[in-house]
Amino acid sequence: MKHFILASTSTLFGEEYLAYLQPAMTALYGGIDEIVFIPYARPGGISHDDYTTKAAGAFAAIGVKVRGLHTFEDPAAAIKSARGFFTGGGNTFLLVKQLHELGLMQPLQTAVNVGTPYMGCSAGSNIGGISMQNTNDMPIVYPPSFETLGLISFNLNPHYLDPIPGLQHMGETRETRIKEYHTQNDTPVVGLREGSWIYVKGDTVTLQGTLSARIFEAGKEPYEVATGSSLAALK
Repeated sequence: MKHFILASTSTLFGEEYLAYLQPAMTALYGGIDEIVFIPYARPGGISHDDYTTKAAGAFAAIGVKVRGLHTFEDPAAAIKSARGFFTGGGNTFLLVKQLHELGLMQPLQTAVNVGTPYMGCSAGSNIGGISMQNTNDMPIVYPPSFETLGLISFNLNPHYLDPIPGLQHMGETRETRIKEYHTQNDTPVVGLREGSWIYVKGDTVTLQGTLSARIFEAGKEPYEVATGSSLAALK
């Protein structure tokens, strides 16, 4: 039975790394003493080792050990035998490039689909969708494909921001960019605000956290869904 979390962000303003997600993490990884951390998104260019150390500190608070995927001689085999996964945020282009070039996207998809618990934040959530095409990140590298894990039937735009009334900014809003995406693509997009996450267990797909989400579907006006709402029908 699939069991995973796709969170908008790893850190809320004024809080420690992953602090707001700890109750959800405790439930997700219950009975698991070690997980595999996928550090390839490297926020700010942090090293794989340093990023893994950061994740390990947060998971220690719930009694779970962390080992970086980059430390395994055979990462595909490590994915197949892992008891749980966490993919941190950073640059989605870099993350997707690494997963494709190392031949890990398919093994990871299979592992999560058969029930290995997974949590992603930001870039790690982007890869849960059909494609990475609704990331906010700069294309600092060129992945072989935009296709991702397809764990859900829609795409995510983490860190979704609403327009700020009175702000004299002439650039595109997130809503403008997602509507532009829908001139060429039909995949629904969930604008996931910081503090909220998608929770999947079996066939249930729900919005959880503190804020509503903004839903974009091709040919329709965007609309809001409240926390606690089911997203299972969004296709």
